[in-house]
Amino acid sequence: MRSWNMATMRILTASGLFLAFCALGLLAIAISTDYWYETDARRHRERCKKYASKRNDPGYIYISNQNLPLRMRPKGGDVARMASTSGTLLRTKRDLLPFTSAMESRCSRRFNSTATGLWRKCHREGFDQDNEDLIFKGLLRRCTAVKYYYSSSNVPRNLPVNITNTIQQDEWHALHLQRMTAGFIGMAVSIIMFGWIIGVLGCCKHNELMQYVAGLLFLMGGTCCIISLCTCVAGINFELSRYPRYLYGLPEDISHGYGWSMFSAWGGLGLTLLAGFLCTLAPSLHSPQTTTVHKPRQENGMV
Repeated sequence: MRSWNMATMRILTASGLFLAFCALGLLAIAISTDYWYETDARRHRERCKKYASKRNDPGYIYISNQNLPLRMRPKGGDVARMASTSGTLLRTKRDLLPFTSAMESRCSRRFNSTATGLWRKCHREGFDQDNEDLIFKGLLRRCTAVKYYYSSSNVPRNLPVNITNTIQQDEWHALHLQRMTAGFIGMAVSIIMFGWIIGVLGCCKHNELMQYVAGLLFLMGGTCCIISLCTCVAGINFELSRYPRYLYGLPEDISHGYGWSMFSAWGGLGLTLLAGFLCTLAPSLHSPQTTTVHKPRQENGMV
């Protein structure tokens, strides 16, 4: 029975150390790659190109399907009368805002297909031919470094004071989330690596305490990894919901989501937690050898 427990303990410990090593590889891949968050602006660019290339000569009248049937703009009293119901008010606002002006406001800001990591933000290769030509000519850089320090150049100029103050506060908050993401995932990798070294030494010296400590370090590294990934998701959601929306929001026809680097980090997190569970479970299977101590009999009051 004792030999079976020892064999099971060694298998669990070896499996935990192997999973921790794989988790280190996945986390290293996630940190060194730039596919945490991706955007695809090809459909938006095509729509803007079609809108810009439509006929605009005096003899051509462009009629959008969204503005049919043609109506005259309601007067001020009619607008107040129609505002009694929400559905009618929405239709009135849509009539007051032509389709052409909405497209102009969407296409006035240039959107690119990008892939963002912890350290760089890059143009996705093969998604925009115009950018590819500029990159080939050396007029545009493929990747730019992600700034982990505050820079006033990120704040747009010629804006009201209250909007400028809001943007500056949001810049500090977004910067804080970025620093937490990079800092905690770095701590996670360091703790997991230290725990792996202690686990290997514990296996070589057959020290159950060192193996148990290695399991606790794996669980601690997994906790840091959870904090890092959660702050990364919170930072992305915060960037998409920043005010004003016309500067930081994305149009509906731009697809965006998490890349394979993010899923690699989540996979490393899962393996780390599993390794910590196995390494802390293994020492509990070892039953210490109990030795019985026989006391001498008392004879004639003498011990």
